[in-house]
Amino acid sequence: MSEIVVSTQIPAPPEDVWAYVRDISSHVEWMADAESITFTSESSEGVGTSFDCVTKVGPIKLLDKMEITEWEANKAMGVKHSGIVTGTGVFTLDPSEVGTEFTWSEKLEFPLILGGKLGAFFGRPILKAIWRRNLKRLTAQFE
Repeated sequence: MSEIVVSTQIPAPPEDVWAYVRDISSHVEWMADAESITFTSESSEGVGTSFDCVTKVGPIKLLDKMEITEWEANKAMGVKHSGIVTGTGVFTLDPSEVGTEFTWSEKLEFPLILGGKLGAFFGRPILKAIWRRNLKRLTAQFE
C-alpha cells in the first residue's frame, strides 16, 4: 500500500472551501487527472454516494469506482476506491491563519497489471506531483 499526502493553504475559510468541494461533480474543474465523473447512486453528496471517475495519468486511463465513506461538513470528505486501483482517501479542511489548510491523503494499492509494489514505488512521486498541481488549481478557485 502506497501512502500519498499533499496539502496547501487556501485563502478562504473552511466553509467556503467546503461549499465548493462538496460538489463532487466540480472536482473535474480542478483535478487535471479526472476526465469525467458519473454518479452511480441516487445521491450526489453524503456518505454512501457512489460514482465512477475516468482518470487519466499520461497514457494510462482508468475507471476509478468510488464511494463516499466520510462526510463531515466543513471538515472532511473520505472515499473508498474499488476500481483497478484500490484504497482509501480523504480531504481534510482545517482553519489556518491564511484561511484553510486543505490536506489530501490517499492510501492506494496498485494491481499487478500496473506493476504492483514496483508500480506504486514509481507511481507515488508522479501522483504526488499531479495532486500538488491539482491543489494549486483548487487554490486558484479562491484567489
